[in-house]
Amino acid sequence: MRLATITNWAYGTTVALTLVSATTMLLATGAQEREREAVQQRYTLDKATARLGDDIYALTDNARQYVNTGDPTYELLYRREAEQLGTVEKRISAIGDAGASGEELATLESAIRWADTLHDEQEAALAAHADGDEKRARALLFGPEYERELGQSEAFLERFRGQLDQRTQGAVQHATEVSRLWTTIAQIVLAITGLLFLCVLYFVFKQRVLRPVVKLSDVVNRLAAQDYEAEPPAINQIDEIGDISQAVRLFRENGLERQRLEAERAADSAMRDLLARMTQRMQGCDSVDDLKGVLVRFMPEIAPGRTGRLYVLDKRRNAMVETCNWLNPVYSKPEFPPLACWALRRGMPHRPNGQSVDIPCDHLGTENGEMPDTLCLPLSAQRETLGLLYLERRGDDAGTADPADLYLTMLAENIGLALANLRLRDALQEMAMNDPMTGLANRRQLETVLKNEVELASQCGVPVAALMLDVDHFKRFNDAFGHEAGDIVLREVGAVLKGLSRKGDFAFRYGGEEFLLLLTGMQAEQAVLRAEEIRSSIAALRLTHEGDELGSITVSVGVASAPENCVYDRLVQTADAALLYAKAHGRDRVHTARTRDEGASDESQRISA
Repeated sequence: MRLATITNWAYGTTVALTLVSATTMLLATGAQEREREAVQQRYTLDKATARLGDDIYALTDNARQYVNTGDPTYELLYRREAEQLGTVEKRISAIGDAGASGEELATLESAIRWADTLHDEQEAALAAHADGDEKRARALLFGPEYERELGQSEAFLERFRGQLDQRTQGAVQHATEVSRLWTTIAQIVLAITGLLFLCVLYFVFKQRVLRPVVKLSDVVNRLAAQDYEAEPPAINQIDEIGDISQAVRLFRENGLERQRLEAERAADSAMRDLLARMTQRMQGCDSVDDLKGVLVRFMPEIAPGRTGRLYVLDKRRNAMVETCNWLNPVYSKPEFPPLACWALRRGMPHRPNGQSVDIPCDHLGTENGEMPDTLCLPLSAQRETLGLLYLERRGDDAGTADPADLYLTMLAENIGLALANLRLRDALQEMAMNDPMTGLANRRQLETVLKNEVELASQCGVPVAALMLDVDHFKRFNDAFGHEAGDIVLREVGAVLKGLSRKGDFAFRYGGEEFLLLLTGMQAEQAVLRAEEIRSSIAALRLTHEGDELGSITVSVGVASAPENCVYDRLVQTADAALLYAKAHGRDRVHTARTRDEGASDESQRISA
């Protein structure tokens, strides 16, 4: 056989084999494309159904919050969310357009119908709340039937997602198997083609075919092992080898895109989990110190490329005061007025060194036109500014990407809610423990303080004195000038006690016109001097009400000191007995208990008789 014939046959065979290999690579690429489309469809359906689940919990939370607090804001939010809901067919039409199957749509329709049942019960609960039937409203929203229906709705949503996962997993697995099959066939064809080149046409196609095939074979093997870092050779010739190179390049690009999507999804899931754990810890904080510990621990994980500070608004001084910081921030002052920050002025995040031109905040303290990469996030709740979350780029880290703006916004909202909860808790505790009339601690707080102080003093052997005060003839002020005049007297007496209390003393409104002053580390003799000082200061008061002078104000004071006059746990009773003695012997005087526990009680009984 002539060499030309052999060459022609070899060329024809090579062309045929090249076409076969190109076809198999294209088929493998098509299988990878179908795999990517299945993953993309799953992502699209997840995104489309996320809103449905959020609607269920948003309506439930707003309805429950409205019934719990009576705040009309939650009812407004509930109505706004409810108005945005459409019919079942309308809400699942977008899911159907995204590629969901009939069985999956049926499951989703069941979940929505359960959600509509919850909506009916929410409306009934709101109606009952409006009619004043709080018990029925709570029974509807917090009862076992409601929880069961909420669980049913969530179960159908989870079943829908499970059906999506099962179908997507099957499609991805099938596409992967097909891709591997075609890739294997392509490798075999390429190997045969290479062998033919080496054995028959090596001297003809050495530079044109052998080297590109060897390079492509290596890239294909690495891509088959999902090593997408392999760079296909640049082959620009218009023939079968060029087509194979293009197919390999497309195959690699599809693999890289799939890896990128999977990495983004994993990073998104990790960030959401981190934010959820941080939010749970903040909800369990009992003080600002607890909140500081949570932020210092979690913020370097959420935004590793940024340092930061947490500021809390001090209303008394109208200043933003630094509460804590992490990773040693350089810019931003520890304290500044709210108007020094553009984020607080506008009520929205402010980034001066971003994609759009903006001006830096005055609290950065920069010089010579320096423009650091900073981010200010206002912290607010119920339309009230509570603080500021400040972030700046670390000087030793310029390549770490920031979390998405959505996550930073969610983070600021959660910190703002945590601050609002702590502030509300402190306000409620202060209201429960203080007397609103005089500003002194009330009897409820006395029980706690007395127990702690007496136990500590008895263990250490430290004396504790108690001064029991009673305004003489207090009923005269109410009868002659009205109850407002009596309130003025009580407030002024409370003010005197506050002014004459040293650090470590505790002043209480014991009840009515009676007051109690607890003096730690004071003997009876010193306590008497303090009582005389208080009595003289009150006697020197000159009060008026509506132009009328209220006259002289006197108090009777009973003094007792433990363990000098009584045992520790009878301190208040002994001081009260001494007060009764002072009132029975002329008032406007200070009397010291002369006996211990039982004697003081007997003396009190004799005076009462």
